[in-house]
Amino acid sequence: MNESVLIIGSGPGLSAALARLFASEKMKVILASRNIEKLNDLKNEIKAETINCDSSSYESVSKLFTKVDKIVGIPNLVIYNASARPKKGSIVELDPAETEKAINITCFGAFLVAREAAKRMIPKKNGSIFFTGATAGVKGFPNSSAFAMGKFGLRGLAQSLARELHPKGIHIAHFVIDGGIGKESKGNYQTMNPDEIAKTYLQFYRQNKSTWAWEVELRTSVEKF
Repeated sequence: MNESVLIIGSGPGLSAALARLFASEKMKVILASRNIEKLNDLKNEIKAETINCDSSSYESVSKLFTKVDKIVGIPNLVIYNASARPKKGSIVELDPAETEKAINITCFGAFLVAREAAKRMIPKKNGSIFFTGATAGVKGFPNSSAFAMGKFGLRGLAQSLARELHPKGIHIAHFVIDGGIGKESKGNYQTMNPDEIAKTYLQFYRQNKSTWAWEVELRTSVEKF
């Protein structure tokens, strides 16, 4: 049976690396984003499907999964890679509306996606839901409380779901991306190669049920802990 992956929050960086890797594993790839036009080249390259979706909207996420149902049925893997980082500022400077929007995309959207995925996966006792986290999810930096709230919430969601859904056959994983992503390190490893990050997602996806992990931290060899 052909496997499929749904990637929400798709763009040119990590999402593209994930899409290419899973496509190379003969998996059907579906990319969801607010702006699907930017995905046209990748879509044609790997023969992916693209669907417009605002992950912070319940109606939009519900429609996304209804469309996915018709394309591939229940996806084997769902990856939530969407996040929003508002402009840095002190607590008295942050714009409440922008902060709310960022939290809704980074955290609430992950809940909406996980809810729709779990409703479909639980009856068949199989499936994987992965979340892309960040340094901010384990370490709150000054003047970055909005991003920290979203990423801390995302990690809490993943940890709770792992305890709830692992016994039901659903693999939950949270990836702490501790550092900047980019391919231009030229051997000095100042940034994390997205193709190498993607390999860890695949390794988690292929884990045997006897050794399921729910979280991993990834950083360059020169990144400070």
